[in-house]
Amino acid sequence: MPSMPSLRPTRRSPGPAPARIPVPTARAIVDCAVYIDGERLPGKFTHSAALAEVRARGKGFAWVGLHAPDEYQMGSVAEVFGLHELTVEDAVHAHQRPKLELYDDVLFLVLRTVNYVEHESITTANEVVETGEIMIFLGTDFVVTVRHGEHSGLAGVRALMEANPSRLALGPSAVLHAIADHVVDQYLAVTESVEKDVDLMEEEVFSPRTRVPIEQIYLLKREIVELRKSVNPLASPLQRLSQDTTTGVPKEVRRYLRDVQDHHTIVAERIAEFDEVLSTLVEAALAKVAVQQNTDMRKISAWVAIAAVPTMIAGIYGMNFDHMPELRWSYGYYGVIALIVTACAGLFVTFRRNNWL
Repeated sequence: MPSMPSLRPTRRSPGPAPARIPVPTARAIVDCAVYIDGERLPGKFTHSAALAEVRARGKGFAWVGLHAPDEYQMGSVAEVFGLHELTVEDAVHAHQRPKLELYDDVLFLVLRTVNYVEHESITTANEVVETGEIMIFLGTDFVVTVRHGEHSGLAGVRALMEANPSRLALGPSAVLHAIADHVVDQYLAVTESVEKDVDLMEEEVFSPRTRVPIEQIYLLKREIVELRKSVNPLASPLQRLSQDTTTGVPKEVRRYLRDVQDHHTIVAERIAEFDEVLSTLVEAALAKVAVQQNTDMRKISAWVAIAAVPTMIAGIYGMNFDHMPELRWSYGYYGVIALIVTACAGLFVTFRRNNWL
């Protein structure tokens, strides 16, 4: 008898996963321009066309700005500008400490950006400071900026530079200075806002009859730690840029970078002060809690002492002895009640005078 064909659907072996379609590099490019003698050339350029235009003219530089590129997009830019693969990996994955590295004739600078998060009250805030990153690739005839984070836009910096052609005429290093100056100025603005939060927290801690959750002080301290990690490591790169002649930064630009370094030092000192103040506030808050607990225990002890009087008298007269004073007295019950009330009232007045209640 011939076998019947199976009615089960046959399973197909899974084939290879479909190839991921790369996102065009233009999607990650925010702006791309060519600058000759400090003036922006009209028209739109791709990153490769911009560099070709500069090298065909033999002067000027190209400035390409990218936002959160993926590996394919960053690899396309790196191939055109000759960027080292290690720096490309850092630019894609981000989360780098501020640093300065030199790969052949390309300077690679990492900056951490910070932004103040508005909130109604510092005692209820969940976040105070958010961070981002800006990577700068600096060559002799190009600048490539890669940024991560929504608050780290450089459109304002580009507009200010284009309004001052004499500064742009100094070359790509002038762009590096402008970005570093912008980032450090943002540090100053954030520390001014954070200082207000620290002052408010200090007022809350030392105000009478207020209870500040210690967790909120720790949260603010954690935000200060995050701010310090973003700001302090930049000191060494700024010092090297402003003093080291091997970086290729012109002397005129190094003078401006010294001013940026001075502002950075001010920020670092403020952050150190915030950290010390918050450490003091933690200790003060803990001491305040201990004092409050002692006050509560004193009140509880006073009420326990008052409650002990009727408990003791009731315990005595609750004993089953036949021959006890006033046991057969008609007014014994009222006498005991009067004794209890008098003793409790006396204790209450005494504790109240001594501020125990």
